[in-house]
Amino acid sequence: MSILRRPSLRTGGTVLAMMLGTALSASPAPASETLTGITRYCTACWRNARLPADVWPDCTQEVFVRLLERLPAGAWDVALDQEAQEHRELVRAIDCVKKRVQRAKKAAALPEEGVADRRPDGALADDREILARAANEVLSERQRQVLRMWADGYDVPEIAAELKTTPARVSDEKYKAIQRLRAHIETYAVA
Repeated sequence: MSILRRPSLRTGGTVLAMMLGTALSASPAPASETLTGITRYCTACWRNARLPADVWPDCTQEVFVRLLERLPAGAWDVALDQEAQEHRELVRAIDCVKKRVQRAKKAAALPEEGVADRRPDGALADDREILARAANEVLSERQRQVLRMWADGYDVPEIAAELKTTPARVSDEKYKAIQRLRAHIETYAVA
């Protein structure tokens, strides 16, 4: 099961920069002061949102790409005017990028001693067997597929793309599946 992943700005930055440069050179170019002003405004937003400084240039570049999609480059000179509709588009683009970065998974180092399962040998296999049996008894095939992909490291939007449905639907199915498994295992443990 393969999934096409959207390249991060770090890896796809060259393509975005070329697209940005081409689009700005093909349209009525905003003044240099406008681009500088938008860049400074974005930098202040990234600082206030406490985003890591190493992602600020990529975030600003993504804002420019979003603005290219939504505003003609000739209208950018009023994007910093608080009263203008273009300013609302700038704020929306900044907010969208900020939320995406804040929601991104943050890599964390494992503790030096590593992660150890302190249960006796075979207990983990027993737990997996109980869980697999419970999943087969109480979950639909779709719910089992969602949980399997989630356990394999796919996030909700990737699962939704693979299953050709919406992320909200996948999230709902995942939540209901986990609740069903918990309820079933709790009754199994009590019995």
